Amino acid sequence: MVNRKILTHFDFLLLFFIVPLMGLSFFLIYEVNTALSLKQILYFSMGFVVFWVIFFIPFRQFDRLFHFFYWFCVFLLVLVAFFGSVKLGAKRWLTLPGTSLSLQPSEPVKIAILLLLAHLISTHPIPPGGYGWKTFGKLSLYIIIPTALILKQPDLGTALVVLIMGFGVLFLAGVHPKIWITIGLVFAIASPLIYSSLHDYQKKRLHDFIAEKPNYHVRQSIIAIGSGGLLGKSKEESTQAKLKFLPIATSDFIFAYFVERFGFLGAFFLLAFYMGFILHFLSYFNSDPNDRFLQTITGGIAILLFVYTSINVAMTLGLAPVVGLPLPLLSYGGSSFLTFITLFAIFENLLAFKFGFGYNRPSRRDGFLAQLVRAFGS
Repeated sequence: MVNRKILTHFDFLLLFFIVPLMGLSFFLIYEVNTALSLKQILYFSMGFVVFWVIFFIPFRQFDRLFHFFYWFCVFLLVLVAFFGSVKLGAKRWLTLPGTSLSLQPSEPVKIAILLLLAHLISTHPIPPGGYGWKTFGKLSLYIIIPTALILKQPDLGTALVVLIMGFGVLFLAGVHPKIWITIGLVFAIASPLIYSSLHDYQKKRLHDFIAEKPNYHVRQSIIAIGSGGLLGKSKEESTQAKLKFLPIATSDFIFAYFVERFGFLGAFFLLAFYMGFILHFLSYFNSDPNDRFLQTITGGIAILLFVYTSINVAMTLGLAPVVGLPLPLLSYGGSSFLTFITLFAIFENLLAFKFGFGYNRPSRRDGFLAQLVRAFGS
């Protein structure tokens, strides 16, 4: 049997948030495209295996490997620039030799950044008033390098997510206010230069966003949301998705299809559910001020959930440019889903093995297998 202390500190409430979203995801995707729903089950199965493999990795002891993992992910991003596969006009994937499988390195790099920041923040005490320019500059470099490589793919949406996640974590950790004020002024002054450096399709998305009339995809999304009314429609009456007017109804615009099926009340409860999900992680952020590692991980997960959810919903309503960010655990696809599952497993590991009865804080003379054996027992 697994050590009872591990089960005592395991956050079972997390399953209350994950399982319903996965069930709803399968239901919606099955209604729109049966073949894709079967692939989604495959991603769910992979996620189950990944969760338990990651859960038993002693992250607090392996913190010296975080630099290696980070630079390995950066190396993969560099490889994309030279050997990446082009899809939809962007070079974002690496095809595994001898197979048809592909990897999007911009997904694991989010995990690598978060783990490295957690290690560095936990080993560099935050002075009164927050980090100064020297420490802030060092930490920022680890965020900016992969962001710049992702921008070159080009993938503006993912680059912004990485940027917001990284600097959001630093904001929560504590940085001197004068630094944020300076960055804000520099960004405001440099905004014309930033705009001129964007690709044509990125400028078009911004133009579509600020135009009086939204583009075709957003118009169809708004029609689907409005047609749902208060309580939604049956599957047969959901003509926007059924007649293929609603684009990408299983991924980017799955929220629009959800509202068409379940109406305003369904949307209200779904968004409230996501808000509870985010607040759940933020509650752990404040649970132990001395555990900076756990604080960074939970803060980063909360920021990622908030950014993905808010931008996805906003772009379906025409309130944000369409940047292709999925709705967490709901949209079809494996890359984003497995990233979140991995982060959830790391979070559970930090909780379950926090107090030394497992293998997160053993003597460094112990081997990994000995630590794993000690984690099991009556």
